Amino acid sequence: MNDRFLRACRSEPVDTTPVWFMRQAGRSQPEYLALRQRHTLIEICMRPELCAEVSLSPLHDLGVDAVVMFADITLPLRSMGVAFELADGGPRIDRPVRTAEDVAAVGRFDIDELTGSVLEAIRLVRAASPVPVIGFSAAPFTLASYLIEGGPSREYAVTKQVMFGQPQIWAALMERLTDMAVRYLRAQIDAGIHVVQVFDSWVGCLHPEEYRRWVAPYSRRIFDALAAAGAPAIHFGTGTAGLLREMAAAGGDVIGIDWRIDLDAAWATIGPTRGIQGNLDPAALLAPEQVLGQRVEMILTQAAGRPGHIFNLGHGVLPQTDRIRLRMVVDRVHAARRLRSEEPV
Repeated sequence: MNDRFLRACRSEPVDTTPVWFMRQAGRSQPEYLALRQRHTLIEICMRPELCAEVSLSPLHDLGVDAVVMFADITLPLRSMGVAFELADGGPRIDRPVRTAEDVAAVGRFDIDELTGSVLEAIRLVRAASPVPVIGFSAAPFTLASYLIEGGPSREYAVTKQVMFGQPQIWAALMERLTDMAVRYLRAQIDAGIHVVQVFDSWVGCLHPEEYRRWVAPYSRRIFDALAAAGAPAIHFGTGTAGLLREMAAAGGDVIGIDWRIDLDAAWATIGPTRGIQGNLDPAALLAPEQVLGQRVEMILTQAAGRPGHIFNLGHGVLPQTDRIRLRMVVDRVHAARRLRSEEPV
């Protein structure tokens, strides 16, 4: 197996910088879009062979160093009895969770037909993949924000209203979501996942003190609970330049960063003993080839060949991205590191 991605997750030396892309499997692929003409996202996830097919499809086209499972971070909510629809831009929760009674109506997470199908797809991908397989869960804050707001938000005003003004309700909801994340990720590891990523996609809306008080204890519990399983963990968020120190303290072998901070500055903040993942702006893939190449080179220069760097985007692949551009980035990153290692000392 090509294990450079796993080695980088452990901050071990690698022959060249590993690359994978968030949302590399899915909405930017013509084959996936054709599949979606016949099946909903939920239907694809319910059919392990289709889920595995979509997950594995970037390997040949892109030459990436890891496979990420095709799924959605909100799927476990269905297994907890939460009704919602997956629309463009995110989930739409039928009944937002804002009272103690609402929290009580959110069931305890157990593997059901839907999440069980994802686990079966993991087994199929693990058996077929020549590279490590990544599983994931949403972090409690990100799921809580969806549940409380009723869907995506820009200000997270209602989420913060509950967090600040109803701390007991907030704690009860976060406890339930933390338990879900631990149980779901453990099940994925048992099914064959090599690495887990915890997506706290929207936590960048918080002040560091708010993060430390209302979020960090729950994130820390997830990473602590998974430590004995032996799978490296990536801790990812967007808009988190002001939270990186706190996120690193909460846990994760690798901290994912977006393009709003220089990679070397972020690495100095999280500390040299942690790996770092990032941090190309997804929109750079739509720029002229020369501009894209300059951005890739800038990130590699800032990483300076240190062990522990995983090249990725700062968020997911945009739907209009040409796969040729993605392959160009993979080839450029791989070649750049090899060329540097061959230079005379």
